[in-house]
Amino acid sequence: MQTLYPEIKPYARHELPVAQPHVLYVDESGSANGLPVVFIHGGPGAGCDALSRRFFDPNLYRIITFDQRGCGRSTPHASLERNTTWDLVDDLEHIRQQLGIEKWVLFGGSWGSTLALAYAQSHPERVHGLILRGIFLCRQQDFDWFYQAGASRLFPDYWEDYLAPIPLEERGNLMQAFYQRLTGPDQIAQMHAAKAWSTWEGRTATLRPNPQVVERFSDAHRALSIARIECHYFVNKAFFEPDQLIRDMPKIAHLPGVIVHGRYDVVCPLDNALALHQAWPNSELQIIRDAGHAASEVGITDALVRAADEMARRLLDLAPEEA
Repeated sequence: MQTLYPEIKPYARHELPVAQPHVLYVDESGSANGLPVVFIHGGPGAGCDALSRRFFDPNLYRIITFDQRGCGRSTPHASLERNTTWDLVDDLEHIRQQLGIEKWVLFGGSWGSTLALAYAQSHPERVHGLILRGIFLCRQQDFDWFYQAGASRLFPDYWEDYLAPIPLEERGNLMQAFYQRLTGPDQIAQMHAAKAWSTWEGRTATLRPNPQVVERFSDAHRALSIARIECHYFVNKAFFEPDQLIRDMPKIAHLPGVIVHGRYDVVCPLDNALALHQAWPNSELQIIRDAGHAASEVGITDALVRAADEMARRLLDLAPEEA
């Protein structure tokens, strides 16, 4: 069973201005001459952390991590201004150009898988391959399942806490009701809604209860960016046309990909991954039998580290003992 690589520190940190008012935090670690890989975090709005760079062999990879607009160490915090999927696609391309990278591997989970697919379909010539986890296709059925009705039947006790900020008469459209509070002038109501929204996600992200994951999602600073930015994206259907990601898969059908998905993923059910795999002949689907949604679950971590090792071996043409 593979585990994360040992903790490493970045050898370079950058603050990259993009469209006003946003400044992106970007760092590099591993080997400066290694195979470039970009870690695309979830949410949107979650940000990266010290674990993000540990899925990759630092002797083989040049590891790029960055915080998307409005979250983590990027500024301004929780900002919705000029913050859309296509702004983030442009940001990825800006980072690639600023760091002098010709092509890179895309590594993304949950919303990170969504953004990785959107970027690859926009710039297929800049992508070596993709390693994706917890696929999120951003279809209306996916939003409804987690935020309106569906997952609520599996976790009715946690659902009650999610519903708490919303009056009974507004529960027919929960995302819109949350959006009004998350973007409204009442800061107490905003934070109450943010913690309810984000904690719901943290509680349901793992097959077995994980207090560390829940604590991470319920932290007030992080909860505000996760809830505001996620809700902003999702009420706008993630700025996609209906079924756009699957429709545009022929653009990247030639690229190699690994799809890792937990059998019991409640946040992004397995049908997301199966639909993507069926539309992507050059992909490998790995269903992790005893896992939910989180990258920190043992089986998912093992599969992701193995996938990154194998991707490096193939692209660098290394013998198995060298990888």
